[in-house]
Amino acid sequence: MEHVRTVGDDPQEELAARLRLLQELSKRGVRALARDAGLSSSSLSRYLSGRTVPPWPAVIALCRLVQRDPRPLRPLWERASNPLPAPPKTSRQVPPPSPPAGAPRPPRNDLPRDVPDFTGREAQLAAVLDGVAAGRVIAVDGMAGVGKTCLAVHAAHRLAADYPDAQLYLDLHGFTEGRRPLDPDRALRTLLAALDVPSEKVPQDGGVEELAACWRSELAHRRAVVVLDNAADAEQVRPLLPGAGPSVALITSRNRLLGLDEVPPVSLDVLTEQESAELLARASGETDGREGRLARDPGSTAEVLRLCGRLPLALRLAAARLRHRPGWTVGILVERMAEGASEFDTAFAMSVRQLDRAKARLFRLLGLLPGSSFDEHVAAALADVPLRSARAMLEDLLDAHLVQQPTAGRYRLHDLVHQHARRATEEQDSPAERDRALTRVLDYYVHAAAAADAAMPFLSLSREASVHRPPAELPQFSDKIAALVWFGTEYLNLLAAFEAAEDAGADRHLCELPRFMRAYFARRCGTTMLNGLFERSLAAAQRLADPLQLAEAHSDLGFARYNAGRMAEAGAAYEEAARLVLQAGDIRAEAELTMRRGYLRWDEGYVEEPLDLFRLAGKLYADADCPMGTAHATAYEAWALLQLGHREEAAQLARTTLEIPHADGAWPPTLTALITLGVAIAHEDPDEAAEHLHRALALAREDGHKHNEAWCLNCLGVALRRMGRHEEALASHEQAFALLDELFEDHWKIHFLSAYGETCRLAGLPEQALRLHHQALDLAPKLGYRHAEALAHEGIAAVLDETDPRAAAEHRAAGRAVLPEPAPGV
Repeated sequence: MEHVRTVGDDPQEELAARLRLLQELSKRGVRALARDAGLSSSSLSRYLSGRTVPPWPAVIALCRLVQRDPRPLRPLWERASNPLPAPPKTSRQVPPPSPPAGAPRPPRNDLPRDVPDFTGREAQLAAVLDGVAAGRVIAVDGMAGVGKTCLAVHAAHRLAADYPDAQLYLDLHGFTEGRRPLDPDRALRTLLAALDVPSEKVPQDGGVEELAACWRSELAHRRAVVVLDNAADAEQVRPLLPGAGPSVALITSRNRLLGLDEVPPVSLDVLTEQESAELLARASGETDGREGRLARDPGSTAEVLRLCGRLPLALRLAAARLRHRPGWTVGILVERMAEGASEFDTAFAMSVRQLDRAKARLFRLLGLLPGSSFDEHVAAALADVPLRSARAMLEDLLDAHLVQQPTAGRYRLHDLVHQHARRATEEQDSPAERDRALTRVLDYYVHAAAAADAAMPFLSLSREASVHRPPAELPQFSDKIAALVWFGTEYLNLLAAFEAAEDAGADRHLCELPRFMRAYFARRCGTTMLNGLFERSLAAAQRLADPLQLAEAHSDLGFARYNAGRMAEAGAAYEEAARLVLQAGDIRAEAELTMRRGYLRWDEGYVEEPLDLFRLAGKLYADADCPMGTAHATAYEAWALLQLGHREEAAQLARTTLEIPHADGAWPPTLTALITLGVAIAHEDPDEAAEHLHRALALAREDGHKHNEAWCLNCLGVALRRMGRHEEALASHEQAFALLDELFEDHWKIHFLSAYGETCRLAGLPEQALRLHHQALDLAPKLGYRHAEALAHEGIAAVLDETDPRAAAEHRAAGRAVLPEPAPGV
């Protein structure tokens, strides 16, 4: 054999050289080698040329073809995959290193692991790949456990190189026992988040049609492969399909999706006897050419195949038990399997019987989890065991193929395993024990959400969680980024926990969980979902008949209504809350409600009253020993004074607020104070004003909060206009509206239109000014923003003064009729 020179200081090239040796040993061309190894020929070419490091399962597959042990290649493969020295292992799982600050995030790839023992299905795999090539969408259907997901994921891995922008996987839970199928709204929001689509580009108050249009638009300029697993029916999956563009989707379902006429189906049956035998042998590790237990006992092997029903899932579970029990004969395996009730239950029950009491109990209780995936903290709370014990038990369950690990630190149960676990806990655990376990999980999610909420620098004034006892160990949130990541990961689980609490009649959990999710919803989710949650929280509070819970529920619902632009409903909810909060006698709740009433009254067109409310809120927060709330009330008192024209007093209060230390520069009182101070001193000290406003803008951008960024840009435009720098002011307003055009909550625009219009008027652009003021005049009455409506009338009048004095007078009269009291505005 010809010697191949390797490059010692380039592990990737050295690995490629070793793979080329394997190709020589195989005596196959690239196409034939790729086919036999289950790889795409284009991917294999990159591996052999050293352009790409292959995944480890691909190296194993190539070695097996030539009957070589892949283990000697593992160190070389690790060096090629990660040229930097790896940190020493301190546990069985080491999280990947974080990317350097500012580095672009790699394309999303959350495909489950491609099984190295993929067997058979040549015709079906070809049909899937051909169907994708022809129509970009394919549906794989078949009975439970037949290998639909395995085939779709295998095909997606084959396609990954040709679709490098994203490889996404989403379980739609169409047939998950004890769970509702994932509705299209949540599915679309999850997929858009997986593509890192900014929240301001995602429709918030629209229907599924708008979300689907946004999803199709994002896919149109990407080459992505999407696996939509476990679809219930055509209606669930239709909004998730790609539109124009190159992206492709692979759907799996236990039902034939007859409603998707345009999507060709690939139906799976059980494996053939030969394929079943081959899969059992490969999964049990008996394909090294030696005569193993399966070959020595063909009768028992045939019985294993029969008991497994030639279903890939059951075959892999049986093989796993055989592989991890070297002292077993195949006959013993058959005896253990025959004790079960069905092909699936025999395999699952046989695996569970190998566990000790504690692990078996944890496995059973996992069937009660309301979410789709979970971590070790949830498992520890569920079983009421220390975190360290839960971690060790999950590792053992993972080795036994009773749980899956789609990503590091996250676990899930296959649907069939979940069904078995749920049936097992109903048979073996008392109703009281099951209720206690579910309550512990709900307690965990409330307390964990409270801890994450407290780590966020927004106005997180929620009281501590009061439901039952807190878990012994909660996730640690070092900063707001960690908290946001946790909320994003647990979003669907939190909603599932809320629904489970409602089903279980856990009213206190229903009251508290949405309250600790408010700050996350303010940044990442729309107002529609939050309104729905607080409506159900209010019903729970009414059942509890606790005055404080009921007061806070009305207040929270009112604030959700306010953020959705539903002003009259917000006012009604606040009225109910005000009556109850006095009865409860809680000063902090009264302070928070007072602040919220101030926001509402300002937008309704009142000016003096909001100022009084902000001052009262500051006093109440001080009485409640809540300096964070006092700072926020002071910042808004300064802002209200600025609107009334009291610039010196506004500037003084803003400076007072800025003297309050806080770890996060983007803390809302800091931003409000910086903006207020910058606008207030724009005439007297333009340089200092610009410094404050640019600092606020930089903090908002660093924080990634687009609404705040637009607010900063708009106020910077106002200040620059007051400085006489009209061209710069227009540019700032234009940047603000470029951000606002990406938002789907129209009531946000109402806060910026009049200021932009006034800048246009003073910059000599009367037609553009009229257009903006008329836009505000059209939008404000629909939302109930009388202050903005009055400002729009005044803005139109100012433009028409020189050309049509009579029309200008009519608009001024209309503006005075709108407002209950006069207000100059910024």
